[in-house]
Amino acid sequence: MTTTRPPARSRNSPPPEPDPQPPRAAVVAVRRLFAAEAPEFFLLLGTTIFLVVFGLVMVLSSSSIESYVQSGDFFTTATRQGLYALIGVPVMLIAARAPISFWKRWARVAVFLGIGLQLLVFTPLGWGNGYNQNWIHIGSFTAQPSELIKLAFIVWLAWMLTARPELLGDWKRILFSIGPVVGLSIGLVLFGSDLGTAIILISIALGALFFAGVKLRWVAGALAVISVIALIFVQLSGSRSGRVAAWLGGCTDPSKAQNECYQVTHGWQSLAHGGVFGVGLGNSTGKWSWVPEADNDFIFAIIGEELGLIGAILVLGLFIVLAICFVRIIRMSRDPFAKLATAAAMVWIIGQAFVNIAVVLGLLPVLGVPLPLVSAGGSALITTLAAIGVVLSFARTRPAPVPVPGAPRR
Repeated sequence: MTTTRPPARSRNSPPPEPDPQPPRAAVVAVRRLFAAEAPEFFLLLGTTIFLVVFGLVMVLSSSSIESYVQSGDFFTTATRQGLYALIGVPVMLIAARAPISFWKRWARVAVFLGIGLQLLVFTPLGWGNGYNQNWIHIGSFTAQPSELIKLAFIVWLAWMLTARPELLGDWKRILFSIGPVVGLSIGLVLFGSDLGTAIILISIALGALFFAGVKLRWVAGALAVISVIALIFVQLSGSRSGRVAAWLGGCTDPSKAQNECYQVTHGWQSLAHGGVFGVGLGNSTGKWSWVPEADNDFIFAIIGEELGLIGAILVLGLFIVLAICFVRIIRMSRDPFAKLATAAAMVWIIGQAFVNIAVVLGLLPVLGVPLPLVSAGGSALITTLAAIGVVLSFARTRPAPVPVPGAPRR
């Protein structure tokens, strides 16, 4: 038997190419860190990132004129929003890695931390914008503690209603177990005159009770009582009662065009100016100090003007995709805590988007609620991304199907 020897390498021939190096351990670790099996994880993550990027573009467009008037720089607000996004996206990805036991363990701490920060609003650190006293201001740092309360609500309510299922059959036990914390949180927000945020907090609480399986008549009764209290609260403020009265009248009174209806009517004009295809990105006329809060509460009006009906429908479609992701994650989760926390997050994010768009369209009175993931605002963006990170942590893996008795094995 003869064997062949490989040809000898000449002295002048180039050295053989080294074998490709194995993937670095850090790269493998990162891949494992953010690996996921469920397609809902990637759909929710991709839609969220798209909305954040889209929001940065629209904040740059809608805030450029006001930023230049205030600071002499067109990019002040957009740069600040970009920094918030650079903080919020990693927070979301880190939250997506946390196990369910982490959220259960820290739920109580989160809600009392939110209440404690909200109390700072009424100290010398508190700051208001002339309408609401709902921020804390430390040097150049400004934050809205009520946004943290929203995040705390979704994990604390889910923990309370799943860890103590005996509460669900007795409305008195529900009232005395979660009522004080919920009432104190909402009361502090209302004391700061932020009716819009209070409505979102109430929606989260009622939504959690509904999805937890509390009897519908109890939820309806709570809603009726809260509506009466809200009506009294509105009547105590002349500006709020005037806005509600103008909204009920359809903003048809010319005497209110420069007061209660100014923001709404100019938002309508921007939407009408956009038509079907829009006037083009960056070409809005409403952002030239005509639409108040053009980069925040009324950014949807600027979207409709610059991108037209098509752009507005695109935004609506993206939030519908988010809602579908939430529903699919609820359906696939086996842990009751994960189901309820995801449902509460859905009520918060999708409900707030509905309220914001409804205000711009004139279907609701002006409430001062931003469009999630799109409007300018650091506290709102970071906490919303953190809430989506909580939901992503539930959607990392698809649970194994429950075997059906008598079914053949594959």
